[in-house]
Amino acid sequence: MKPGSGTLIINIMSEGKAETYEGVYQCTARNERGAAISNNIIVRPSRSPLWTKEKLKPIILPSGQSLILSCRPPIGLPPAIIFWMDNSFQRLPQNERVSQGLNGDLYFSNVLPEDTRDDYICYARFNHTQTIQQKQPISLKVILVDELNDTTAANLSDTEFYGAKSNRERPPTFLTPEGNASNKEELRGNVLSLECIAEGLPTPLIYWIKEDGILPINRTFYRNFQKTLQIIQVSEADSGNYQCIAKNALGAIHHTISVTVKAAPYWIMAPQNLVLSPGEDGALICRANGNPKPRISWLSNGVPIEIVPDDPSRKINGDTIIFSNVQERSSAVYQCNASNEYGYLLGNAFVNVLAEPPRILTSADTLYQVIANRPALLDCAFFGSPLPTIEWFKGTKGSALREDIYVFHENGTLEIPVAQKDSTGTYTCVARNKLGMAKNEVHLEIKEPTRIIKQPEYAVVQRGSTVSFECKVKHDHTLILTVIWLKDNGELPSDGRFTIDKDHLEVADVSDSDGGTYTCVANTTLDSVSASAVLSVVAPTPTPAPIYDVPNPPFDLELTDQLDKSVQLSWTPGDDNNSPITKFIIEYEDAMHEAGLWHYQAEVPGTQTTAQLKLSPYVNYSFRVMAENSLGRSLPSETSEQYFTKAAEPDKNPMIVEGLGSEPDNLVITWQPLNGFESNGPGLQYKVSWRQKDGDDEWTSVVVANVSKYIVSGTPTFVPYLIKVQALNDVGFAPEPAVVMGHSGEDLPMVAPGNVHVNVVNSTLAEVHWDPVPLKSVRGHLQGYRIYYWKSQSSSKRNRRHIEKKILTFQGSKTHGMLPGLEPFSHYTLHVRVVNGKGEGPASPTRVFHTPEGVPSAPSSLKIINPTLDSLTLEWDPPSHPNGILTEYTLKYQPINSTHELGPLVDLKIPANKTRWTLKNLNFSTRYKFYFYAQTSAGSGSQITEEAVTIMDEGKEEWRKEIVNGSRSFFGLKGLMPGTAYKVRVGAEGNSGFVSSEDVFETGPAMASRQVDIATQGWFIGLMCAVALLILILLIVCFIRRNKGGKYPVKEKEDAHADPEIQPMKEDDGTFGEYSDAEDHKPLKKGSRTPSDRTVKKEDSDDSLVDYGEGVNGQFNEDGSFIGQYSGKKEKEPAEGNESSEAPSPVNAMNSFV
Repeated sequence: MKPGSGTLIINIMSEGKAETYEGVYQCTARNERGAAISNNIIVRPSRSPLWTKEKLKPIILPSGQSLILSCRPPIGLPPAIIFWMDNSFQRLPQNERVSQGLNGDLYFSNVLPEDTRDDYICYARFNHTQTIQQKQPISLKVILVDELNDTTAANLSDTEFYGAKSNRERPPTFLTPEGNASNKEELRGNVLSLECIAEGLPTPLIYWIKEDGILPINRTFYRNFQKTLQIIQVSEADSGNYQCIAKNALGAIHHTISVTVKAAPYWIMAPQNLVLSPGEDGALICRANGNPKPRISWLSNGVPIEIVPDDPSRKINGDTIIFSNVQERSSAVYQCNASNEYGYLLGNAFVNVLAEPPRILTSADTLYQVIANRPALLDCAFFGSPLPTIEWFKGTKGSALREDIYVFHENGTLEIPVAQKDSTGTYTCVARNKLGMAKNEVHLEIKEPTRIIKQPEYAVVQRGSTVSFECKVKHDHTLILTVIWLKDNGELPSDGRFTIDKDHLEVADVSDSDGGTYTCVANTTLDSVSASAVLSVVAPTPTPAPIYDVPNPPFDLELTDQLDKSVQLSWTPGDDNNSPITKFIIEYEDAMHEAGLWHYQAEVPGTQTTAQLKLSPYVNYSFRVMAENSLGRSLPSETSEQYFTKAAEPDKNPMIVEGLGSEPDNLVITWQPLNGFESNGPGLQYKVSWRQKDGDDEWTSVVVANVSKYIVSGTPTFVPYLIKVQALNDVGFAPEPAVVMGHSGEDLPMVAPGNVHVNVVNSTLAEVHWDPVPLKSVRGHLQGYRIYYWKSQSSSKRNRRHIEKKILTFQGSKTHGMLPGLEPFSHYTLHVRVVNGKGEGPASPTRVFHTPEGVPSAPSSLKIINPTLDSLTLEWDPPSHPNGILTEYTLKYQPINSTHELGPLVDLKIPANKTRWTLKNLNFSTRYKFYFYAQTSAGSGSQITEEAVTIMDEGKEEWRKEIVNGSRSFFGLKGLMPGTAYKVRVGAEGNSGFVSSEDVFETGPAMASRQVDIATQGWFIGLMCAVALLILILLIVCFIRRNKGGKYPVKEKEDAHADPEIQPMKEDDGTFGEYSDAEDHKPLKKGSRTPSDRTVKKEDSDDSLVDYGEGVNGQFNEDGSFIGQYSGKKEKEPAEGNESSEAPSPVNAMNSFV
């Protein structure tokens, strides 16, 4: 028996004759839980007996007579395969007239003169013994009766003459089977073969039908020229009457074969292993069928159940064993035997009585990734006794999933038939039985499907041109996409003409062989899509044949001087195609280690046709040569013969040897293994050696297979080791390897930093000091110290709230560090941990420190409301970061006159508990600028500034009124005083009365008196004179050209397209008067506009009216009425003063003219 297994090995070659071991064998496997037995195994030796010698007389037949040549092979085991051949070992031709029957005989429906031969030989081949037995040749002579004369006929009467039937035509009769009916039995699952062979003249044809039924289409086959009907995988349903019909021109005959399908036993329900917990009930069911009906018998641990000790928990009921209230002693292996006269079945079933709480076998936190709109299967393999029930939940607080959306499989798997994006999440599998509960979480991610959004298109190109196929793919960005191109479902030719760049495949210098179907295949780890296009290559416009080309490949490669580590390669150059060969490139292939991959070996000058090549041990070399000239490189030559070098010991050791621990008690030694080419021989292994660096231990060594890692267990924590890895093979060892140092695994530090104290530098910065931990307690590579600190209490509000902890890491062995970015006037808590490669050590005792007060931030907002003639009210929100206890607010303000000069500054202190303050005794219609900030004991904070205007005295001036054309949406106010606040009302007069809206604005300051009037400058007067002279010349030229017939219809066009909406309406009669924008086109100086609540907002701005042609700024109310103010030019332009009181300057006059 083979060690470590149940396999029985019989060596017939050295342990006697095969007949000695003939018999029935059965295997039994047994342990303390029971015994299982195998099916009976019948061993019989093969036999190939010789043919019985017999004397065969020649056969002489008249033409048209039927004939049967008997074979009658010897009975062998297994049965022989029969075939007929001649002396030349050529199979004899067979057809509808001549064919071999299932019994091996050769049947002639009628003989012809061409059948005459003396070497009809029947062969019997015994495959198992690989022998062929041959029958004595049979001689057959066929003669034509009509040609015989009386003398010949008299002589023939004394010979072995077959029958006396004439060669006249006749209806069919059956040669086999005999009679009108026969019976046939076949076993279920086998191949049913029915045969009918008929004689007659002319040769009859055979047809098959099934009475009261149809022949199964997919299982029915006709062999031997319709003479044999075969039905594969026959079943009881194939029983019945089958008719074969033989027919020729003179008649027909039929034979009925009654088929009965018997069956060896086969399983309907084989017994299954049964796991029960104590006290549970269960049943073993063993159901089999067959023809005749099989008998069921039971065994327990290989012993018939009738003679085993009685078990009160067991009751046998035919093909079922019923268990009730089982106990652990009921555990056993039961065998069910179903047998009839054609065979038997044996099934083992283990009844295991045990009590086990649920266990989930699927790995925790398994991640499943599924393409959207495809099924998702989430596994939950489980075990337990009693059998646990399985529930699935989604999310942390979800309810149990229902079957209307999901499919629950018996093995615990959850199926989502169509996974959608919202199916993403965490799923929990819960297994329960009466002994406990287990659960496991798995995660599902739904990915977008890969799609080809731009497919390659059909192309027709000329030979020698370039074609490009595009394949643009969209895929889930979290998956890795690979795109490959195929030609006719195979790899692209390894040709530099084929270039793949991003989304394109380009084929240069197209030839006829490039035609075909090109397929773009886009793959991710989860799905794959493809698209194809056909390339058709047509003949180009005839062009002259190229004169120069790359060389033809070398040929006639030969290996000589074959040594262990060198060989000489010689070759014959190909045609250089009119460009001299500059060099030859030699490549090699290692058929044993890297078949199909060619590597560079050497290169020699173009005048040389031999090369001495250095070789490596244990390589199966093949060589090829390429020639190169100024036009390029030739195709490779044919491959040389193979040369297999002898094995040798490795000449190098593995590289990148490292020793790092993955656990506190191990040392993981890794290295970069040698490749097959570097192994130098068979049986590559590695000798791994190690010892502690600081100890006196000897080297410990182990030889491992061709792997890249070895784990040393049971090591002390974080101890330095000396390591070396040496290669070896079946020939010997590599040179002595270099020694490297590594460390066993790290563990978490054991000691916390001590003597932690904090020095507060200022309100936002603190310095932390600590004592270093002993290096031995680090138990790993010291990476540094980590400070955890958090704000634990606000000193001003005195309420605790959770603040996220902040972390600062200080590399190496530093014993102090700065904590920046602290909040003033706050309580902080911190502790320090030491860090190594495994993680963090214990925390030091916490330390609490306090930051002093700082200056506050600016008030959150400042609004100015309720303006009157002599007062303004300020409202504000406290600073968002007081950074201490507010002591007071400081308000400073000063007036701004019409020239933007600042007046005297007023300083006012306001109590810290105020958020509103009213200033009185201010000047009316005056702009003020305010500066506002908060203070703590640490100083003043940032200030916020705003501006506001007191309203004017409405009793000092009457309202002035302007009538504007109703179709206009703006109007320029003139004659205003600089630096003055105005109220403006805009309304509509109609049938419904006067409707008005109102706003306040302020004009800009007057022009500074020191500004120089440009109109009085000499250079400007000269420039204007020059411009006037040019204009005069231009007018003279225009006048001359007009007299010559030229026309300049600019004035007419301007008159024809005058805009009626820009004509002012006279107040008294409503008619349109003259209008000129010579002065109105200049914008007024920009002032400020304050909303009605006097809240100053940074984002407020005036809408521009430049689009309306006036060059002024304004705004519109919701009903479309104009409520803005006219302001001056942009701030970077000089102020122009009050336009109502000064004449237009020359510049304005020029602008109007142009």
